[in-house]
Amino acid sequence: MPSTTIASSASGAATPSPAFWSSRLAFILAAAGSAVGLGNIWKFPYITGENGGGAFVLVYLACIAVIGIPVMIAEVMLGRRGRQSPINSMREIARQEGVSRHWKALGWLATLAAFLILSFYSVIAGWTIPYIFHALQGNLVGVDGAAAGEMFGQLLASPVELTLWHSLFMLLAVLVSVGGVRQGLERAVTWLMPALLLLLVMLVGFGMSTDHFGTALRFLFEPDFSSLTAAAVLVALGHAFFTLSLASGSMMAYGAYLPKGVSIVRTSLLVAVMDTAVALMAGLAIFPIVFANDLEPGAGPGLIFNTLPVAFGQMPGGSFFATLFFVLLLFAAWTSALSMLESVVKWLEEQGLARRKAAITGGLAAWTVGLTTVLSLNVWSGFTPLDSFERFEGKTLFDLYDFLTANVMMPLVALLTAVFVGWVMQRCSSEDELGAGRTHRLWLFVLRYLTPVGLVVLFLYNL
Repeated sequence: MPSTTIASSASGAATPSPAFWSSRLAFILAAAGSAVGLGNIWKFPYITGENGGGAFVLVYLACIAVIGIPVMIAEVMLGRRGRQSPINSMREIARQEGVSRHWKALGWLATLAAFLILSFYSVIAGWTIPYIFHALQGNLVGVDGAAAGEMFGQLLASPVELTLWHSLFMLLAVLVSVGGVRQGLERAVTWLMPALLLLLVMLVGFGMSTDHFGTALRFLFEPDFSSLTAAAVLVALGHAFFTLSLASGSMMAYGAYLPKGVSIVRTSLLVAVMDTAVALMAGLAIFPIVFANDLEPGAGPGLIFNTLPVAFGQMPGGSFFATLFFVLLLFAAWTSALSMLESVVKWLEEQGLARRKAAITGGLAAWTVGLTTVLSLNVWSGFTPLDSFERFEGKTLFDLYDFLTANVMMPLVALLTAVFVGWVMQRCSSEDELGAGRTHRLWLFVLRYLTPVGLVVLFLYNL
């Protein structure tokens, strides 16, 4: 177990001194695990299908470079410089820089976003577990569109079943978090990330064996800019920082455990490359199956749970590959949930709770809020509390949580991070963490001038 020596914080409160990742590779696997989640394997393929394929992918990659990577570097740097939870790291850095203590609100907003996302993310991630059992039992064999839709509908209609899978998934996250940095988080991602990549390679290999792999390649990598809309550009922009697990305190929390001698820039680039590669590989695994079965690539959120089961049910060895696919989804969601929970657990530790109690308390609180998402999918589906506002008419609690976090809180956190690091922090402070030179100047220019523009446009569009 890592050291739990108690150190005094700036406010006088006793806080645990930071543990550290055992190696640069451990941090890369953990950060990549945080970034690689349902957004890569569930969301990226269907939004690519909805927005025309190759041209959207190019814009997405550009947004990763201009928005995602600069903000990731900034967040990891803030975490390592503060060496505490996002909340207390921002308080400490604001004190060091001699600026308003109200910048601590940035840490609060990021942690609250992580907590709220985790509450409903656990419910969605829980959907993968019954589908693993469906695949193992051969329930997908010969299933048609109507049967697949009925299977998914029955799952969503049952608050008891949804609560069971939501509880099991949250328990998986808490069990890892209890072990701390070395024995919990690091040990888990050391096994889960290679397993995830192996499963994905196997699924891509299957896609290559079909007659439609070339069609999938062309769809993903031959840009047709005539199909690209302004809305598609903004979708790519929003997904660029969502997929990298930014603006939720996760990278700040993990950055707090990064040893001083490790290059933040090179490490962040590797994490971004790994995350993007997984998203593209997910497309290469899914689209050959979609095209081989004459399915619609722009099938929307139902692509995974309504459309793909039909494809798996019709192809040779479908039960085996369906099992691999839903296990892959579970692993990806698990590694992301760990980082969101860590933002909360680290802060609870700083309030004096032991690691075990902090992990259980944070997980139980997110699980409780998650029950409102469970109920909004069935019993409370008619409860749409903001119908008086046209923008929110017909939105359930789950819809509102999703809108608030993805369209308001995360863009705002990313924007405030860019402003704080780019304009408020002294340049010598970021040079101390990243090193001086051409790379630092380029990063600072992008963070100051290009990243905020993109985030402001996205924020206004979402509102």
